[in-house]
Amino acid sequence: MTQPRRIGILGGTFDPIHCGHLDAGRAAERTLNLTRVYVIPSNVPPHRRQTFASAFHRFAMTAMAVADHPNWRAADLELRNGGPSYTAHTLKEFHDRGYPPSELFFIIGADAFMDIATWRDYPKILDWTHFAVVSRPGHPAGALRYRLPALSTRMAHPPVEPMQEMDPLIILIDEPTADVSSTTIRERREQNLPLAGMVAPRVEQHITQHGLYSPNIPGRRRSDSPPDPAAGRLHGQS
Repeated sequence: MTQPRRIGILGGTFDPIHCGHLDAGRAAERTLNLTRVYVIPSNVPPHRRQTFASAFHRFAMTAMAVADHPNWRAADLELRNGGPSYTAHTLKEFHDRGYPPSELFFIIGADAFMDIATWRDYPKILDWTHFAVVSRPGHPAGALRYRLPALSTRMAHPPVEPMQEMDPLIILIDEPTADVSSTTIRERREQNLPLAGMVAPRVEQHITQHGLYSPNIPGRRRSDSPPDPAAGRLHGQS
């Protein structure tokens, strides 16, 4: 009998990707026995005018962060599409590639899930994937039953075994994740403070080597400016 696919999707601006993102991915992978996790940097986030680091650097940092996770892959799906990145569009691409909603698990922090009603194609998007909602500091996943009561009938706590014929679930995963944010990392870089324990070591090295998120220094070219489009396109790791 063929083993069912259980595909995790971890998306975000990743400006930069940090240990909180990785902790959420690991919690979902472990709790739900995911067979693959795709980590997908967004192109232009709809809630923000632009990113601080270029797509080139954000994808590079994502690839470095997932390198020690055998079943994880950095993917440039949203970067290649251009324009604003919407989860609804990304899920449709997975459906078009043969992944039904029952096989997809969109990994998201409990703080971000609080805004789900503002997402494109809500509430239809709730039928297009399981949502694996992981606790973030100050935002326990279990509290969502009370904070989003209209969705409580869709919510479940592990262990769960989603079936092909069942409607997608909102799975609440109460696991600890690092108390760190991309904003805090950028602020620390502006003050020339270390990032140890906040990002993966390879990511910290990349940030330092390329001067990402550092204050402008007269006469020095910013290394986080977008690369020349003619230099080539990014490709997702397989």
